[in-house]
Amino acid sequence: MRLFPIAATALMLALPAYAETQPATISVTGEGRVEIAPDMATVNLGVTTEADTAAAALKANSEALAAALAKLKEAGIADRDIQTSGLSVNPRYDYPNDGSQPKLNGYVAANMVMVRVRDLSVLGTMLDGAVSDGANTLNGIAFSLQETDATMDEARRRAVTDATHKAALYAEAAGVKLGRIASITEQMNYGGPQPMMMAEARMAKDAGSVPVASGELTVASTVSVVFEIAQ
Repeated sequence: MRLFPIAATALMLALPAYAETQPATISVTGEGRVEIAPDMATVNLGVTTEADTAAAALKANSEALAAALAKLKEAGIADRDIQTSGLSVNPRYDYPNDGSQPKLNGYVAANMVMVRVRDLSVLGTMLDGAVSDGANTLNGIAFSLQETDATMDEARRRAVTDATHKAALYAEAAGVKLGRIASITEQMNYGGPQPMMMAEARMAKDAGSVPVASGELTVASTVSVVFEIAQ
């Protein structure tokens, strides 16, 4: 029974000694960015049609969309890069000014497709052809990279270099010597690194009959690095 208090006393004496062996550290955050021109665009376009009946509206819509899809394929867009993103047929009502019940006045059919354009030089021509031959709805263009691994790796290198530079500066200012790296933690956005659109844009060369500004993307990495202070 007397061994317990003796063991407890020994543990209490050991804890401060252990704490004193922990090295002092400098914690910094490094950021790395790589600006790069995009090489792919995602376009959401489609057809909206109106008719007296739902069947007539859908039939007209299908014919117009088929013509638009044919133009996409003529521009070199592969089947795997065209995906239906929305299809709807809804009644259309007139709303009298006298407050009476709305009256059915036909139907509206809409069919949207998401198109990946892997050759930006045909983007303008593709848009012009699709709109000229059926598509009458365009919901925007997003630019991206087909492959991000190499660019992301360079951003990570720059982030670690930035963190090392900051830590060395702090150590010099504090009059201490920077030691080894104790830990590196990458800070990630949900879903992984995402390219971000820059505010400044430039006109894409040979964009066809529709002017398109592709701009630049910024691929970014942020790391938290802990350096020991050399004793």
